[in-house]
Amino acid sequence: MSIAAVAPELTAGTWNIDPTHSEVTFSIRHLMTKVRGSFTEFSGAVQVAEELADTTATAEIRMASIDTRNADRDGHVRSSDVLDVENHPTMTFATKGVRSEGGDHYVDGDLTIRGVTRPVTLEVEFHGVAEDPWGGTRAGFSATTQINRRDWGIEFNVPLSGDKALLGDKVDIQLEIQAVKA
Repeated sequence: MSIAAVAPELTAGTWNIDPTHSEVTFSIRHLMTKVRGSFTEFSGAVQVAEELADTTATAEIRMASIDTRNADRDGHVRSSDVLDVENHPTMTFATKGVRSEGGDHYVDGDLTIRGVTRPVTLEVEFHGVAEDPWGGTRAGFSATTQINRRDWGIEFNVPLSGDKALLGDKVDIQLEIQAVKA
């Protein structure tokens, strides 16, 4: 399927992620509610091809840039108990394929956290293309996925009474991306 059939205004070429107008966020269960956070330092690009299946994307996220709005918690998450940013300063993503099924769009790729690489699928929503006030051309995307942190060797937890634990295993990841045509 051609990219023109899915998103006619999205032209072939390199589209660089604009971190100033993009977000990488997550949530995880903590006790009875979810804690939300973000990564504030990241980069990446989408290489749009004429054929949708040939389109690729890469991203690199600086793990030390985690922000959960609590400095003590952020310090612990950066430690070797959780993300081990001293030994694994980045998280990376690289596509293995892009596909469209029944009007829904998916990006299959490899996510590397703490030196462990595993496949993930992002469900992607394309928001269109527009000219910005500075003479650039921007494309907008939202993407979501859910991972199990234990699949990447993140085992830290605190047992609570009964069979409960401080943290859930599932992490919801949300991306809001603006990319600028190079």
